[in-house]
Amino acid sequence: MPAFKRDIVVEVVRGVRAYLKLETGVTRRGREELRSRPTGSGDSINPENIVWIFGSGRSGSTWLSSMMGDIEGHALWGEPWVGALFGNYYYRTVDERKHKTPHFILGLHREAWIGSIRNFVLDSARAIFPALSKDEYLIIKEPNGSIGAPLLMEALPESRMVLLVRDPRDVVASAMDARSVGGWNYERNKKMYLEGRKVPADRDPLAFAEGRAMRYLEGMGKAKETYDVHRGYKVLIKYEDLRTNTLGTMERLYSTLGIVVDEEELARVVEKHSWESIPEEKKGEGKFYRKATPGGWREDLTPEQAETVERITAPLLKELYPG
Repeated sequence: MPAFKRDIVVEVVRGVRAYLKLETGVTRRGREELRSRPTGSGDSINPENIVWIFGSGRSGSTWLSSMMGDIEGHALWGEPWVGALFGNYYYRTVDERKHKTPHFILGLHREAWIGSIRNFVLDSARAIFPALSKDEYLIIKEPNGSIGAPLLMEALPESRMVLLVRDPRDVVASAMDARSVGGWNYERNKKMYLEGRKVPADRDPLAFAEGRAMRYLEGMGKAKETYDVHRGYKVLIKYEDLRTNTLGTMERLYSTLGIVVDEEELARVVEKHSWESIPEEKKGEGKFYRKATPGGWREDLTPEQAETVERITAPLLKELYPG
């Protein structure tokens, strides 16, 4: 089985496990009790105050979400994988003909299951963030679940959306470093690599680049498709702008989303989470914080690897990074 397809299977399993874990937690608390809570109660979740961060892995979403989650009145839900749970199954693993059958659970009765996705997200959020008030914001970091962005934003159309984009060549270069032998992802999941459930990127770098580029096109493509049609508050942020002008980009993000934040607090958060504030021993090749250098792919990818990524991601590359 090709490496990128094996990763897809791993993600589907991870999404199902996340679903079961959340479902168990909600059941334990009592789903009926959760649903009976009056609107406007202190522990209710206001869908208008949910801010989704979509894009792709290795695009700076950890950095961005950490800054946003550190703002007063904000809570961070880091990668619930709910987009992967529904999106992987709906878009990847199901014969499209099933969507037209009356018996398939995600089929013709769309108004029913879209509502169920909405309730699932809100009920789970209430269970995990019981102290979050209706006036506070829930930031949901979901780059690896971006394939499900169309379903999530259809289920919660009043929510706000951040589309975080990064040059796919830099994304692939970063992922390749992480998943090569000795990289942080390899070390974190070493048992899976040794058992053959994951394949190190340096075993076949060109095949890895192809697989990651395809996943970028798929996930970022669905996220961009969602961004284009979303009628609520939304903002497109480029990683490159975030690196060169962090404070200015964060100010534009909040202004465009219609969220008022204290300027001094925002400046404090930007400083706290800056690249310069990360200890040197935590940065470098093979580490989670690698180099944060836009255009670094020119040093990291071979011409053949770069051409492969450019060919596969051409539709998005042409639109998001023309020239």
